[in-house]
Amino acid sequence: MKTNNTSEEIISCARSLIVAGGYNGFSYADISKVVGVRNATIHHHFSTKSNLVRTLIVNYRWEVQLGMAELERNVPEPVEQLRAYIQYWESCITDGTAPFCICALLATQLPALPEEVALEVSAHFRTLSDWLTLVLERGVANGSIRLAEPAKDEAEGFMAAVHGAMLSARAYKDAKVFGVITQALLQRLLEV
Repeated sequence: MKTNNTSEEIISCARSLIVAGGYNGFSYADISKVVGVRNATIHHHFSTKSNLVRTLIVNYRWEVQLGMAELERNVPEPVEQLRAYIQYWESCITDGTAPFCICALLATQLPALPEEVALEVSAHFRTLSDWLTLVLERGVANGSIRLAEPAKDEAEGFMAAVHGAMLSARAYKDAKVFGVITQALLQRLLEV
């Protein structure tokens, strides 16, 4: 008999399978093999694949929001918040714990995703962009960051560069590529 954590195991497995092969790169049969439960058990917890992935993204968004709140509490300086954000992803990519933002990966498949999944993915990017905009605005206000464009535009560029750096690190199979790209990005914000 499986523990009460079966739904968490299913979600965790789905997340790994999505990172490895995208939304259409896995089935309940794949999860069944990894988690060691029958397909019926997965359907009991998540009636459809879109329900499972939507739940995964809702949970992921919550984790990200908790991480942003923790940065706000523990790292008061905007530049250091940006560094911490970059360092988080750099360490995840280097040690393989989370080599890719699940929402960034799913965003590449947005036109093919079920609407309820696509809405959650888009909401993730809006939340992240809003937070980055606030961080950049605080950095401008305290003189630690200089922007060439409005904070909202720069936040979108920053977000795109970080996610693009994830793609490059994956394409080159070299975690160092992420650091090269993101350090240049951060340096530009400090020197503009």
